[in-house]
Amino acid sequence: MLLAIDVGNTNVTTGLFRNGALVATRRAATRARTSPDELEHLVGALLALDDESFGDVSSIVVASVVPSVTDALAAVAARRERPLLIASAGTVPIPIRTERPAEVGPDRLVNALAAARIHGTPAVVVDLGTATSFDCVASDGAFVGGAIAPGLQLGLEALAGRTAKLPRIELREPDRAIGRDTVGAIESGAVLGHQLLVEGLLDRIRAELADPTSRSDDVRVIVTGGLSAAPWARSIRGVDAIDPDLTLKGLAILHAEVSGGQPLELGLPG
Repeated sequence: MLLAIDVGNTNVTTGLFRNGALVATRRAATRARTSPDELEHLVGALLALDDESFGDVSSIVVASVVPSVTDALAAVAARRERPLLIASAGTVPIPIRTERPAEVGPDRLVNALAAARIHGTPAVVVDLGTATSFDCVASDGAFVGGAIAPGLQLGLEALAGRTAKLPRIELREPDRAIGRDTVGAIESGAVLGHQLLVEGLLDRIRAELADPTSRSDDVRVIVTGGLSAAPWARSIRGVDAIDPDLTLKGLAILHAEVSGGQPLELGLPG
């Protein structure tokens, strides 16, 4: 089996692929100061939740935005004698047309790869995580940049942590924009405000991605990330698909194209 690992600033998400099909996903909190021993124990425990073990894993592919965890994973893979493919500007097989390609987050490149191969181009991936990122793919499949904004949960934590009386709230879409109490006002400003932020940026990004061969309406919009399954995310206007596992699927595609692994089961060419 292929073990795909997406290391974000908040969570470590694992996906198990058997014969090209995603059969299990698990999630744990990211610990930037983890040791290889601790990380091996964590990954082993996540595998055990699905009655699997490192003995069942043939290869590992990872996208990580936390360098210390990347290093720990490399040590674990070496100790377990498992081949490890690390997503980066040098390994993800798409053109990168930005000012400094090496600085682009590997998760963003993997998202762009998955969007191009699964949904077609031009496309925008909206990743609702610790940050809300917009990963833009041109008609020719190149990653051309995007936008990064503070994530919804991050904004709420800052609001509650830096004010004396404003409470922490659940992420719920309110029925109205005019809140009639403090919780309703925060729900309106945070949740509705974030929806409008996403929609407004999408409108401008679509217009900029349009070229002589495509219109703004041709740009596919895919939403992913830890918050993509929340009910409020389904209300974002102009979304073509919501796929919380897009990054994991992108890692499987990367492994298939670069290391000759099993193609993802989506009718993709081998």
